[in-house]
Amino acid sequence: MGLLLLLIICQCAINSVKTHSVSKPNIILLMADDLGIGDLGCYGNRTLRTPNIDRLAEEGVTLTQHIAASPLCTPSRAAFLTGRYPIRSGMAAFSRVGVFLFSASSGGLPSEEITFSKLLKQKGYATALIGKWHLGMNCESSNDFCHHPLSHGFDYFYGLPVTNLRDCKPGQGSVFLKGVQKGLVIPIQITGIALVSLAIVQYIGLLKVPFQALSYFLLIITISLVVLIFFFYNFRHLNCFLMRDHQIIQQPLSYENLTQRLTKEAKQFIERNTDRPFLLVLSYLHVHTALYASEKFKGKSRHGLYGDSVEEMDWSVGQILDVLEKHNLSDKTLVYFTSDQGAHVEEISSAGEVHGGYNGIYKGGKSTNWEGGIRVPGLLRWPGVVQAGAYIDEPTSNMDIFPTVVKLADAQLPSDRIIDGHDLLPLLQGKATRSKHEFLFHYCNAYLNAVRWHPGNSETVWKVFFFTPNFSPEDSNGCYDSHVCFCHGGFITRHDPPLLFDLSRDPEEKVPLTPETESRFYDILRAVHQAVDNHTRSLRAVPNQLSWNNLLWKPWLQLCCSSPFQSCYCDYESGGSSL
Repeated sequence: MGLLLLLIICQCAINSVKTHSVSKPNIILLMADDLGIGDLGCYGNRTLRTPNIDRLAEEGVTLTQHIAASPLCTPSRAAFLTGRYPIRSGMAAFSRVGVFLFSASSGGLPSEEITFSKLLKQKGYATALIGKWHLGMNCESSNDFCHHPLSHGFDYFYGLPVTNLRDCKPGQGSVFLKGVQKGLVIPIQITGIALVSLAIVQYIGLLKVPFQALSYFLLIITISLVVLIFFFYNFRHLNCFLMRDHQIIQQPLSYENLTQRLTKEAKQFIERNTDRPFLLVLSYLHVHTALYASEKFKGKSRHGLYGDSVEEMDWSVGQILDVLEKHNLSDKTLVYFTSDQGAHVEEISSAGEVHGGYNGIYKGGKSTNWEGGIRVPGLLRWPGVVQAGAYIDEPTSNMDIFPTVVKLADAQLPSDRIIDGHDLLPLLQGKATRSKHEFLFHYCNAYLNAVRWHPGNSETVWKVFFFTPNFSPEDSNGCYDSHVCFCHGGFITRHDPPLLFDLSRDPEEKVPLTPETESRFYDILRAVHQAVDNHTRSLRAVPNQLSWNNLLWKPWLQLCCSSPFQSCYCDYESGGSSL
């Protein structure tokens, strides 16, 4: 009887330890920018050195079918933070531009959205976002910070409010110049023709144009051109700056030792919170252009500046893992590594150097819902809790991080809204073998582009495309003529019936199936259409955060650490220092 009692007590103690081990761990979420799944050793790359990221795979789980909720930065990151398709929060554009480009835009992640950082903060977590935000800043004034990270559950922010662009780094070209030139040619021609025509009819007496009206017209045109020239001439100062919380500390941004500075901030945050649970989102600027690398890494890889950037980011990941070991936090910390979307294959420098990544065997890249645009790295390590060295080939999403970390923090999922992600822990621990995602919906901006179906009674993964982007040149793997692919009009080809692929047998999406090659062709399409109908009925009308009005630069929202007349210049970082 005594022995039985002892066994019961021991079992209770073991269960208590197990329960505690998966309750309120530290959470570190590492997100690369535009990294290709084929850029990492653990996903098959043999020429780039990524030993620290590969270590996450060796000591944790590798997700081989991990899907970004969008192939563009802003909507993908909104989905990641909220666990919801970006269409639900208004973070998906109906226009051509699908991301925020200016710091003084009024759109952003709505305050009504619930982020995992908000929920973890309520549970006593210290929370920090270090690096890229790209989800808006202000609404009505330059200091309301309605979309700022600190308004979305983060205690601490150190990083870029918008994104890293070629225009932010002198000598790296411009992502706007070609588009602005194309966009201005027709309006200038029309204006010129109109003015010449007015002058002619005025001269020959066919029409009397009031001098005052003509003066106003010329004044408006002149002011518009002056504002446009001022904005793009000062783009770097107005949009590329570094903030700590609500304060600008470096304007414009300096790339000198930038990764070292971000890494140092991340390490210091961890060391400040060794005695309480913390959430750290380290959102790298690598490997979005403009590419950069510190002297220690420049010229050291076999793939030019892009490879140098990847290897510097890997070094940073190693620094984070080392500080966890130093403070005996490894076993108490879930570490996740991913990219916001696939590699930007169209990125080529003015000198002809490839500045985009490698998506492995997968077709397309960033801005498309071909697998190369949305199949991203998914690595999770938590020693003693998550299986080590395991591979999971089930469909998973970056939206799954929301319910996973919320549950681990002993917080409650919101009951007043649909959460599209699912808890990953059963898969990671080997307690489940099937993903809860029977269907995943792939949006190109606000347009439903494709659907992935993993039937519950099958190992097959079907993918249906309602339209596909028109690659340019036609025989290429991207939209090189426009730099990114677009989602509507003459930029796409619609398919009726839709294109059908079996990703289980054709992950490269080379051979679309037909009724002749797949006997269940129409049954599959019927099931997918039914799922689309159910999904569409679950959507609610919300304000569009990426409307033209919310995207445009608004001077009264512009953040400036000095004065526009002083070119908005300040530097409290002193160039940064190496670790």
